[in-house]
Amino acid sequence: MNASSIFTQILKYTGVLALVIAVVGGGLGYFFAGTDGLWSALVGVGLAILFAAITAASMLVAIRFTLGAFFGIVMGAWLLKLVIFIVLLVALRDQPFVNDVVLFLALVVSIIGTLAVDALVVVRGRLSYVSDATLPPAPQD
Repeated sequence: MNASSIFTQILKYTGVLALVIAVVGGGLGYFFAGTDGLWSALVGVGLAILFAAITAASMLVAIRFTLGAFFGIVMGAWLLKLVIFIVLLVALRDQPFVNDVVLFLALVVSIIGTLAVDALVVVRGRLSYVSDATLPPAPQD
């Protein structure tokens, strides 16, 4: 297994996790806070999944470049996530459909879930220390 397949699996499992949390969190949000809770849960899940996807996608792109470009791409993605997060929180701050508690809980559960997916896929991935290396043939006696 190589690094590209690990990040592809992370994206796939994160998508499945997003659907599960959106259904369960949206249902609970609707049950406790009505349609405002439903929308808040969906926004919270969407934010967390968007940021997890940006991370995995940036890593998929960055592994194709040199080390300096790799770090530039990863840090650029991190800064992009920070700017998007601040802009979205400012935009959502005074919206009438936002239930702060449901939004916060959906974000926390989604973030913990995506971190668990990342950890499980990486641990089970068995990526070697030297990726895609081939050994020279054994000498003939």
